[in-house]
Amino acid sequence: MLPDTLVYRPRTYFTAVFLITWFCWGLGAWMSHRPALLGWHLLPLLGGLIAPFVTSLWMMRRHRHPGLWRDFLHRLLDPRLVRLRVIALGFVLMCLSILTAIAISVLYGGDPGQFTLAENYTFDVAMAPTLLLLLMAATFEELGWRGYAFAALSQGRGRLQATLLFSGLWSLWHLPLIAVHGSYQYEVLQTHPVYALNFFLSIIPMGVIITWVCLHSRGSILTAIIFHLIINFSQEALQMTQASKTIQTAILSLFALTLILADERKLFARPTPAALADRRPA
Repeated sequence: MLPDTLVYRPRTYFTAVFLITWFCWGLGAWMSHRPALLGWHLLPLLGGLIAPFVTSLWMMRRHRHPGLWRDFLHRLLDPRLVRLRVIALGFVLMCLSILTAIAISVLYGGDPGQFTLAENYTFDVAMAPTLLLLLMAATFEELGWRGYAFAALSQGRGRLQATLLFSGLWSLWHLPLIAVHGSYQYEVLQTHPVYALNFFLSIIPMGVIITWVCLHSRGSILTAIIFHLIINFSQEALQMTQASKTIQTAILSLFALTLILADERKLFARPTPAALADRRPA
């Protein structure tokens, strides 16, 4: 168990993450619009992507308490924390949200071809394999978000408040990507600004659902990575239009609200174990 005297520093953590990521992605965005620098712009994009994880390692080193490292490795590597039933339920919710959104879209004149498997990814960042980008995004983000960020936000707050705050910050963190040529966010913005806004709104209920899955797995970082991968690949599986994804956001919001209301007295209000424990605000 970690000592009660340990005080997380969420402001320091998120300030560092946003500064590093937004600088790197801003530089990458500038480079992505210059043909001579295409390909090289992937380096600052990678730097921004790993910022949550690297900053988590830096913060844990600053605390100089071995319990933090033990807890981090335990939640990352111990397969006994993984709850397959919880992951399966999260997977079902994602599939239901997609299929229901497409069905509603088709009912109002949308293309039935959305139910077919996608032949290509919805974005292409220069020479980077899209599959690799999806894998790296899920892994490095959750190593940071669940390695330190959520625990930091939870101190002095309830889990529900921390979950909603995290989801909003996670959405805002992606903002510079709308300027990176070839990124999913950039392509959506070119289609219509409303669809770009929907992307950022959709992250909030997704953040709630990922946190619910993670907390039901005793804070397992590995579970968060697996479920984040499920989200990434499910969004690319079918030929889903942006209009249907807007409908999906509303459905995911209902799912997230249902989880919150059903679990408020069972999970979100429960004292957090180990590194997820609530403590005084930094």
